[in-house]
Amino acid sequence: MKFMLGVKGRMTQIFDDKGTVSAVTIITATPMKVTQVKTAEKDGYSAVQVGAGSRKEKNLSAPVKGHLKDIGPVRFIREVRLTGQGTDEAAERGTTIDVSSFTEGDVVAVSAISKGKGFQGVVKRHGFKGGPRSHGQKNKERAPGSIGGGGRAGGRVVKGMRMAGRMGGDRITVKNLKVLKIDASTNTLMISGAVPGRPGTLVEIRG
Repeated sequence: MKFMLGVKGRMTQIFDDKGTVSAVTIITATPMKVTQVKTAEKDGYSAVQVGAGSRKEKNLSAPVKGHLKDIGPVRFIREVRLTGQGTDEAAERGTTIDVSSFTEGDVVAVSAISKGKGFQGVVKRHGFKGGPRSHGQKNKERAPGSIGGGGRAGGRVVKGMRMAGRMGGDRITVKNLKVLKIDASTNTLMISGAVPGRPGTLVEIRG
């Protein structure tokens, strides 16, 4: 499996050889190092743990500092399960992985934490259409309406009822995005469409 950690940047658009324009998100993916290789015999499953980014060593806890003693301080540590395919299978501790593991045209899935939107009503949060503006209504246009009653659940609110509440801040995965351009000199990927999160969000790219 191809895997890369990056930081979301701005969106822009690029043109291909035929003049077709595509909206892209620029992701800065600095080289990351393999910090641990887990095996089915020792750990019960096969996975590769990688670290990316940089931070001051004094800000690391003692256990993490010991875990990274021959790697160096990293800001992010993530783990990816191995599937038996791809170049990651032969990775060893200390191996460097960069954007060259991807090629233009690869179809990828991007995961990140979405923007937090605070407390929102049902129209924005769940797409309710709201009530009518006729027949004397003046301030109920975005109200949720009935949520059931004693007849259906014995006077309780049914679990999973769509109501107002905090929105955003969830882990979102967008699949079937395409790598349109790779710049190894600046460690950047241009991926089609929008990816979750604000600029500066850590994103995980899986091929």
